[in-house]
Amino acid sequence: MSGAPALEPTGASEPSALAERVVANLSSALHASRETLRLPLLCLLSEGHVLVEDVPGVGKTVLAKALARSLELRFQRVQFTPDLLPADVTGVNVFDRASGSFRFRPGPVFANVLLVDEINRASPKTQSALLEAMQETQVTVDGETHVLERPFLVIATQNPVEYEGTYPLPEAQLDRFLLRVSFGYPNRADEWEVLQRRIGRRREEAQLPALTDAATLQGMQAALEDVTVEDSIGRYMVSLAAATREHPHVLVGSSPRGSLALMLLSRAAAALAGRDYVIPEDVKRVAKPALSHRLTLKPEVWLRRVDPSSVVADIVAKTPTPTSGAMPSYATGTRPPVDSDDDYRYAPPRG
Repeated sequence: MSGAPALEPTGASEPSALAERVVANLSSALHASRETLRLPLLCLLSEGHVLVEDVPGVGKTVLAKALARSLELRFQRVQFTPDLLPADVTGVNVFDRASGSFRFRPGPVFANVLLVDEINRASPKTQSALLEAMQETQVTVDGETHVLERPFLVIATQNPVEYEGTYPLPEAQLDRFLLRVSFGYPNRADEWEVLQRRIGRRREEAQLPALTDAATLQGMQAALEDVTVEDSIGRYMVSLAAATREHPHVLVGSSPRGSLALMLLSRAAAALAGRDYVIPEDVKRVAKPALSHRLTLKPEVWLRRVDPSSVVADIVAKTPTPTSGAMPSYATGTRPPVDSDDDYRYAPPRG
């Protein structure tokens, strides 16, 4: 996007407009569907973290850099290797001769957007060093707690094909990622465009205009708390997560953290669609990236080429969807009756 004019920052009251601009920014640097490119932004607004599981060379690093530049956030990258130590991620106390005391030297985790390349190549001890940062937005070194800067987003990548010399993430750690995303190979036209950019020595992510800043993003994150989740929609989220534990192909289903992920991402999806309430379509749009990495399938189903995403799609197709209905009393705070688990009554609030 060489020579592109800088866009004016979008305020916290305009998350939908900001989303369109950010997705347009990302599209100019990375070839992927608009729906896929929206997912990292949904995750950032929901104060979660992204696991990008894809083959090498499809733009995972470009995504992280482009997102950080579009939102004017501080970016850091760390390559996970078998000899990487936890202190290489979180930071270390070093002795300062001038003062005669130890001084904390921050690690790469002290950033707004942290790209963790090939997270499954480091030892479990180093992988676990990220857990406190991801969950609590802080790190503890030598008994002293250091708070990370907000907003904070971890984009971790791993290769789903090559497992030699890797340390697969345990289910408990996979569960810490709010969503999982995959780009897949580009089509031939898009791949040729990538080659043309290289011929012209263009690096699109380095030329993107900043659209907003960290303070505005924090305001948008706080505003998501005002997005309404009607009772029947919340019960629908719970039903989807519970169905993963009962599906015949699933050995271990989603924990309640999966239901929470559906709620957080659905609220962000509603806000980016210009609404202050969640509808069933918001939940369906985020179901696959929110739930698929939380499932452990039975060994025998892999032979039939069944994957977690197809299981989630089957669950979404078979789980009864809340239906629309009149609800004139919503403004007074009265909730509509729910007849049964299979007969939800839903109406968009505020008219």
